[in-house]
Amino acid sequence: MERPVYPFTAIVGQDQMRLGLVLAVICPELSGILIRGEKGTAKSTAVRGLAALLPERDEVIGNPYHLSPDEFAAYADQLGLESAAPPAVERRRVQIVELPVGATEDRVTGSLDIQAALRQGARRFEPGLLAAAHRGILYVDEVNLLDNHVVDLLLDSAAMGVSTVEREGLSVTHPARFSLVGTMNPEEGELRPQLLDRFGLCVTVAGETDPAARVEVIRRRLAYEDDPVAFAAAWREAGDELAARIDRAIGLLPEVRAGDDVLGRVASICIEAGVDGHRADIMMVRAARALAAWDGRARVGADDLDRAGRLVLPHRMRRRPLEGIGS
Repeated sequence: MERPVYPFTAIVGQDQMRLGLVLAVICPELSGILIRGEKGTAKSTAVRGLAALLPERDEVIGNPYHLSPDEFAAYADQLGLESAAPPAVERRRVQIVELPVGATEDRVTGSLDIQAALRQGARRFEPGLLAAAHRGILYVDEVNLLDNHVVDLLLDSAAMGVSTVEREGLSVTHPARFSLVGTMNPEEGELRPQLLDRFGLCVTVAGETDPAARVEVIRRRLAYEDDPVAFAAAWREAGDELAARIDRAIGLLPEVRAGDDVLGRVASICIEAGVDGHRADIMMVRAARALAAWDGRARVGADDLDRAGRLVLPHRMRRRPLEGIGS
């Protein structure tokens, strides 16, 4: 029997991290979330636990791009996929694709299938990790240690929802709509500001400072290690409730509206925060809409903006490292 992952709902504290991850799943257009924090703060545990909660979805059997039936009809010909009429469909859980630190551009975006080229003389595209992550979660641990060009590729695809590869006589475009989650320990180096800005959300996590909370962390972890199956079963009801709420929020999100008053308030907040460009404004509206959907509402309110600001603005605010020196 496969060992169950540590339940997302059993994580002690870390409310901002858990909320940010949920929002990134509800609204992949947020271009992902960056989780910054010291070792041992449940970053990886939370990502894997959340993936286990996400609802199953329809997928055409036997295609490496994880296409839905509608996507398959639109992309099958240009991607050279064989299809029956109608294609066979199965229900599958959302996948979590982990990107290794040493991943190359070819591994991420895909490349020419060398075996097909040598054996058959055919130019065939071998999909990469962006295709594998479509409609799922792309998880990058130690994202700050990745080559900057690779991080750019990830963020481009997360923002656009497609990946286009043009090399070695190939030109391929395929859907690449995923929730990007990057984690990092700032002690090992920071991301360049240009890359940091492109993550829609950012949270900073730290170990619990309350003794009672730390004791509960120990108690739950030891219980999980003693009997993972029983521990997961004890948290299943809470997980099912959370999964259903996420599913409802995903369905409600397209109906959530942000009026002109909300847009004006967002613009004012971003000006006051001194952020560069307009990405923060757009991400703040998207995060506020996702928060409204998470709460089961079809209209953005003032509280949504306050909560969205805490996830969208801190990593974009201008830093003035010399202010105060000598004063």
